[in-house]
Amino acid sequence: MDLSAAANSAQVAKPMTMHSLPFSGSSFSKKRELFLHTVIGPVLGILILHPLTALVYGSGGAAAASVPFAEQLGSAVDRLSAAFEIEMLPMSLAFAVIGGAIGLTFGLYHLRLMADRQIIRSLEHQLAEELPLLIARGEGAQLEFKSSLRWGTREQRANRSLQQVVFKTIAGFLNNDGGTLLIGVDDSGGIVGIEADLKTLKHPNKDGFERVLMDAIRSALGGNACALIHCYFHDLDGRTVCRVIAQKSLEPIYFLDNGVARFLLRAGNSTRELDAREAHTHLSQRGKEYARQA
Repeated sequence: MDLSAAANSAQVAKPMTMHSLPFSGSSFSKKRELFLHTVIGPVLGILILHPLTALVYGSGGAAAASVPFAEQLGSAVDRLSAAFEIEMLPMSLAFAVIGGAIGLTFGLYHLRLMADRQIIRSLEHQLAEELPLLIARGEGAQLEFKSSLRWGTREQRANRSLQQVVFKTIAGFLNNDGGTLLIGVDDSGGIVGIEADLKTLKHPNKDGFERVLMDAIRSALGGNACALIHCYFHDLDGRTVCRVIAQKSLEPIYFLDNGVARFLLRAGNSTRELDAREAHTHLSQRGKEYARQA
């Protein structure tokens, strides 16, 4: 594969972070969204729920079937009008509270739906970039190459310690702005493939590879990290490359190394471990950033 021809095109292909998405609303827009839902809810509760409830409970049930339609209509209008009388103010307030609660619930659901759509659009954007262009861009703050998951090319055998490097890279992405890890691509951008890794698995196929990878991530980084990891496979030059997309985590992700929790962060085109003081400073700054956005 000739990647040099794609290199110039790759220069304009910038990774989309969670902050640059079209639906990544500001703190003000989120609060405005909840405020509107909370205000509209009581209005609908008073103008719709309360009159309809009065109408239904005052309809007379089966006995009303023998009453002429015109008389039923007049009675319904009277009940609707009575719902707005001063004597019904406590009931109206109760329905306003109910409507407000319903509006707030729908507002929170809508924000969650928009956040999920934001994640989907981010993944679609990353997957839309062709793999040769992605590789031609080279390693950086949000892109890393690994030739294998656990196959040692020097030893020509499985070396599970190599997995630790993969997990550290993923942890660094999760604790920063997210990123993409390509397994089956060497440091120079050459396509190696994961076929050697597949031969070491009980189930030597893509599903078996993903299962082993996700189980190992769960053990090394915790179950919460798995929800932020997405695996895709590409066939390129007759070899299989695994694309691992890691979303930005709102909570700190720790790499468990023999029972010791280590905090790793992506810095430039490398992943580094922060000591206790650095980790505390970083998490404090990130907490303040989230607080401003909340």
